Amino acid sequence: MSSRIPGFYKLSIEERLKKVAEFSGLSDDEIRAVLNQGLPLDVADRMIENVIGTFEMPLGIATNFLIDGKDYLIPMVIEEPSVVAAASNAARMARESGGFTTDYTGSVMIGQIQVTKLADPVSAKFEVLRHRDEIIEKANECDPMLVNLGGGCKDVEVRVVDTIMGKMLIVHLVVDVKDAMGANAVNTMCEKVAPFVERITGGRVYLRIISNLASYRLARAKAVFDKDVIGGEEVVEGIMLAYAFAAADPYRCATHNKGIMNGISALMIATGNDFRAVEAGAHSYASLGGYKPLTTYEVDRKGNLVGTIEVPMAVGVIGGATKVNPLAKISLKILGVKTAEELARVAAALGLAQNFAALRALATEGIQRGHMELHARNLAIMAGASGEEVDKVVEVMVREGKIRLDYAKEVLEGLRS
Repeated sequence: MSSRIPGFYKLSIEERLKKVAEFSGLSDDEIRAVLNQGLPLDVADRMIENVIGTFEMPLGIATNFLIDGKDYLIPMVIEEPSVVAAASNAARMARESGGFTTDYTGSVMIGQIQVTKLADPVSAKFEVLRHRDEIIEKANECDPMLVNLGGGCKDVEVRVVDTIMGKMLIVHLVVDVKDAMGANAVNTMCEKVAPFVERITGGRVYLRIISNLASYRLARAKAVFDKDVIGGEEVVEGIMLAYAFAAADPYRCATHNKGIMNGISALMIATGNDFRAVEAGAHSYASLGGYKPLTTYEVDRKGNLVGTIEVPMAVGVIGGATKVNPLAKISLKILGVKTAEELARVAAALGLAQNFAALRALATEGIQRGHMELHARNLAIMAGASGEEVDKVVEVMVREGKIRLDYAKEVLEGLRS
């Protein structure tokens, strides 16, 4: 089936879910889990401490995505209005020129071992590198299954870092974690080799932990947006001017990159991934050499807009909440991905779509229009409207330009009287 589903937003919740179920092959039990929320209290109680209940957020579906020639429906968990609609619209426009193409550098994470109290850190660096093979061997003893799958510790890197507490030796374990996010595997390896590192350096190891700056685990995506499809040369110029602003000014760039993460984080939450780790990695990567946009935009010879993104993507499809939370498992099934690599590629495409949509809105009618129309729905519901009343209250609020709770109550009272 195609992910191009015209009028998807006009369908009822049940009708939308039926379409998604047909696309993804959801079972009746999975359909019921989506409708009834799928996280039992006893499962939640085992996931974190001091549980008193669960907290629901909307689960939406971004349509129209064509990525590397394959159709995707993308589950997104987010509270912010217009994000899912914007991603779907951007994907529809990209689809006209073949959709998104992606690239992935591999599932390699970095584990850091902090060695302190060294009189001769450069000499200690030499010793670590001299014992590289032994360190790798000891690290790989922790996870023979990962090694059998082709993963495991692949290399050792060493840096001398000058800090306010003196010079430290920072040892990096370079670990291919395959389809896992990798924190548990990497942290265990760091713990395992730390005593050996102390012995060969004569120093004292303190921190032994994964880095969320996954600079060896990059996902990239590209899309061509036909100038006639997105609104003409003036819109292309407006988007280029907005991008230039973000590239030159970190205050604007922070919001530019936040818009990218609107999409990526919503997908991470839906699939049970550590969205905080992915966000930390993305913003850290953007800061290398000065805080810059994670996306780039250019104009090709035909005058079309070409967008690209490069972002660290430490994601997994095994372990953690991805296999514990029933809705995370269902979201992965809806998405149809089987590997961490495929999930990373989809996430990059979604981030690019989200960013393009935001820049196009800013360059045309402004970002606030779509936000406020959807915000008006929230206010109408808060005012007590239900069913068709919501649409009628929203219509009046938008027409009058008064998107306020007190006015929503006033309009609703007028309708009912």
